[in-house]
Amino acid sequence: MTKIKLCGMMTVADVAAASELGADYIGFVLTERFRRAVSFAELCELRTAIRSPKAKAVGVFVDEDIDTVLRFSPLIDVIQLHGGEDKDYIRRLRGLTDKTIIKAFRMTSSEDAEAAEASPADLVLLDSGTGTGRTFDWSLIKSIGRPYILAGGLNAENVGEAIGQLRPFAVDASSGLETDGYKDKTKMAAFVRAVRAKGQIV
Repeated sequence: MTKIKLCGMMTVADVAAASELGADYIGFVLTERFRRAVSFAELCELRTAIRSPKAKAVGVFVDEDIDTVLRFSPLIDVIQLHGGEDKDYIRRLRGLTDKTIIKAFRMTSSEDAEAAEASPADLVLLDSGTGTGRTFDWSLIKSIGRPYILAGGLNAENVGEAIGQLRPFAVDASSGLETDGYKDKTKMAAFVRAVRAKGQIV
């Protein structure tokens, strides 16, 4: 079954909804300069709203120093690197934590797909950018052999097609779950239903 990652959670209600809906991964932006970012203190509160034992808390970082990532690590299960972090950064981080590491790649060319394929991260996330809300050319990634998380402009209307074409390990949505810039539980529920309806990997 395709895993589900719901990202950009900002309120206790958002997190509780994601948890109740059965998300496998619940994401929090932890780099300050982004609209959906939450602070360390906020994360402490938000983390308590994850009631499902299967749901993993994902901390999303963009070009942060490793010490900052490690400061947040006791509150998260998974570290997602969404900036220009290179292989050396990932290897240094790996030497300091046993958390699962996801590295995000912006897909604009076949070279980006090759870089994702070669990443030492535990998982790669393939995206159109940083919270752009737009899809990318899925043909760029059809040759990728490793499991990956598909992101970038996914919503309840197109995620079934994405799963049918690409069979990703997981799908990730953030802006596609929002109305007027805030998470919409109805859209979150519709997204989860659409994944579950199409998400059986064969």
